[in-house]
Parts: sequence; structure tokens; C-alpha cells
Amino acid sequence: MRAVLSKTVGGPDSLVVEEVLDPTPKAGEVVIEVKAVGVNFPDTLIIEDKYQFKPQRPFSPGGELSGVVEAVGEGVKGVFKGDRVIAMPGWGAMVERIAVPAASVIKMPDGMSFEEGAALVMTYGTSYYALKDRAQLQPGEALLVLGAAGGVGAAAVELGKALGAHVIAAASTNEKVQFALELGADNGLIYPSGPMDKAAQKELSGELKLASGRDGPDVVYDGVGGDYAEPALRSMDWNGRYLVVGFPAGIPSFPLNLTLLKSVSVVGVFWGAAAARDPKGHMANMADLMTMYAEGKIKPRVSQTFPLERAHEAIQALSNRSVMGKVVVTVES
Repeated sequence: MRAVLSKTVGGPDSLVVEEVLDPTPKAGEVVIEVKAVGVNFPDTLIIEDKYQFKPQRPFSPGGELSGVVEAVGEGVKGVFKGDRVIAMPGWGAMVERIAVPAASVIKMPDGMSFEEGAALVMTYGTSYYALKDRAQLQPGEALLVLGAAGGVGAAAVELGKALGAHVIAAASTNEKVQFALELGADNGLIYPSGPMDKAAQKELSGELKLASGRDGPDVVYDGVGGDYAEPALRSMDWNGRYLVVGFPAGIPSFPLNLTLLKSVSVVGVFWGAAAARDPKGHMANMADLMTMYAEGKIKPRVSQTFPLERAHEAIQALSNRSVMGKVVVTVES
């Protein structure tokens, strides 16, 4: 079978497509014929050895996939050959076939396309865990989403609305803000691109507070980091919750006295580790997301698709931070 492989440390151009052996299911596993693979920010990091996990090479990137169960290992119950499923191996998904634990697969709802299935779990799973479990977002609260047009940001906008929040979408271009407004955001704000000095950060903080339409956001969803972090924190209301989600603009730092003065909580969001530590809670969240999808409250927006042979282009598109919604790699057997 074909597989996209990282054989040396490097960017997207370092990836190669080669023939590898087909997998066979061990006890408790299923083999999935992969149909689509979601591309996420960790894919840009893991091939450069900048991610929390560093798999042994050669390995395939791709943390989430959708496909059809092709073979079932000994002892597997409740999953059958021919089932349409979603899986989250963490990496290894950019292949034609993959073996995963049967207990980890999620059956796809009727009517969900393979592209949507591959684009749903990681971004919406992260954002739902962040908003529901970590921030305990309440109806009527103000939610500020930084990077609101990206994968996790767009999911946060939709889920914030589904949870009854007033959502303020912040992004770097008018096109991205308009995209977030189409997702259901109540208000939008364009922030500067690139580094900001203290004067520019102070100005942005005022704009973020004003855009919330009240005393500042109750919850900040920060999937960007960098120079945007301190202005967002300064804009927050009393007893706010600041969600640390990702750092494509760089790992930020800010004066801790700000958290004291506003009684703000800075809350880390490591969804992958949380799902592993609390599998029952994770599967309950997944069930909630599937219900929301069936009810039309959420819908993954796939903006670009690439065939397996061009997977490096898909990862490069994400690296350029120009993507709105999700990028998906499709696999034709």
C-alpha cells in the first residue's frame, strides 16, 4: 500500500510517498481502509520534531481519519467489516490502510461524508473539551475566539453558539472574519498581522474589550498565542477564563499580576492527553458532537482537499496560516 512518510526531520517538502506492507489486525484491532485524513497544526510540528510526541522514523503524519473497516481482529465486538468509522491514531493516518484499536473508533452518522468525518473530531473535540470542560462556558457569556477562521477556531465559534454564548470572532483579515460571521459569530474584529509593539498591543486590547459589547470577554479561546495573548488577557472581564490552546504565532508570556487584578484563570487545554486519561468522558463528548452534527448545530467546513500524493502541499497550506476551516487529504485505493 502507499504511505506518506517522514524519513528525515524537515518541512512538508521532506515527505515522500512509498510502498509499505499492508497492516493486519492484532487482537482487539481493526484495519481501516482510509478514505480521508484531516490535516491539523500538529502535523506541521511533528515532522520537524517540534511536537510533544516524537515517533520513531519512518512514520506517517495524520492524526485523524475516516474510512471503512476492512478487517476485524480477534475479540473485537461491536465493530464490523463495512462499518463507516472515524479514528484518531495521533499520527500514521496518511496511508491507504491502518490498524487501530477497535475500542477507539467512532461510527460515523448517516449522511456524514468521509471528508467531514476526517475534519470533525480533532478540532471540534479540542474546542468542545476547552469550552465545556475547561472553561465551563455558560449561556449568555461573552466568548472571544482568536484565530476564528482556522480549524479549532471555527469549531470554537460554532460550539460557542451551540452552548449559548455571545461569540466575538477575531482574525487577521476581513475575509477570515466574514467566514467566522457566516459560521454564526455575533461580532467580528480584524487584528494586525505580525509582531506588535506595546502601543499596538494596548490599542488591540481596547478594541477586543469594545467588541465584546460589555466589560470584556468572560472566556478567551486562544489558538494563536504570540503578541495577541497579552492584549486578549488585558481585555477580559472579572473572573474570566483564558484558554491556552495553541501557539502558531509563538509561545507568549505576560505579567502574572494581570491574572490577580482581574481574578482571571489561565487554563491549559491538552485535549489529546485528556482523552487518554478519561476515555469515558471523551466518548461522552464525542456522542454530544455527533448529536450536534445530526441536529445541524455544527458542520465541518472543508476548504481544500488534496490527494495522497500531494499531502505535503496540504501540510504546507496549513503552515502558511492562510487556511479557513479544514484541509483534508483524500485517499483513493
